[in-house]
Amino acid sequence: MSRLTSLTRDGLVFDVRDDGPEDGTPIVLLHGFPERGTSWRHVAPLLHAQGLRTYAPDQRGYSEGARPAGRAAYAVPELVADVVALIEEIGGPVHLVGHDWGSMVGWATAARHPELVRSWTAVSVPHPRAFTNAMRTSRQGLHSWYMGLFQVPLVMETLAKWAGGPVDQALRASGMTAEEVARFRTEIVDSGALPGALGWYRALPLSGGKGMGGRVAVPTTLVWSTRDTAIVRAGVDATEEYVDGDYRLVVLEGVSHWIPTHAPDELAAAILERVAGT
Repeated sequence: MSRLTSLTRDGLVFDVRDDGPEDGTPIVLLHGFPERGTSWRHVAPLLHAQGLRTYAPDQRGYSEGARPAGRAAYAVPELVADVVALIEEIGGPVHLVGHDWGSMVGWATAARHPELVRSWTAVSVPHPRAFTNAMRTSRQGLHSWYMGLFQVPLVMETLAKWAGGPVDQALRASGMTAEEVARFRTEIVDSGALPGALGWYRALPLSGGKGMGGRVAVPTTLVWSTRDTAIVRAGVDATEEYVDGDYRLVVLEGVSHWIPTHAPDELAAAILERVAGT
């Protein structure tokens, strides 16, 4: 069986990291902001050791060949359609894992296309409806203030050019290591991926919640960490209300938002437990 190095959809070309045993059970790993598929570099080998074959795409706006112009191109239905195209290319169904924005897209994919998802592991981000409700009823809105800043054209793009400036400082404050911030500069800023990555946020007003709030019937695990500066507990605790399938919450004490790189062993264990129980 040949390796999948790229995926083409609607004229866009997505880079894909296909690793692990070629006859292994397929699992798709969706990265978040502001990272690429390399964010799974510590988790993937642990999954390979247990017989899983991982597919980690650089998603829309991140892959050099998949950076369309205009906010509408980054609306949630388009992001979901990219994942569906990848699963169909693999020959699905697959086990699905997503961190940060990858989690938001994964929730929508699992809700809208349960026939393609054998199990779903969300990392850091709760169900979209639980998250939205938490914005109104808890301190989540205060922790999500940056989403408003991201809507302003060119501000983030300009600030990010300043090595060691406010963007780098904010990432360090969120828990990223100096090495991880350096990777952000190389993989996101220097590669030209930042405008497309910000497009996910800027398209939110156009998405209107379409495809994001559906109930999830597939077996689901949510992994959240107590030192996450972006996601508060309220939405996490409410997520179970929107999952009809078998559900498990895993809380990692003392871990930052960057779970795939800061707690790969614990995350891999949670993924493997969900896969084994399906």
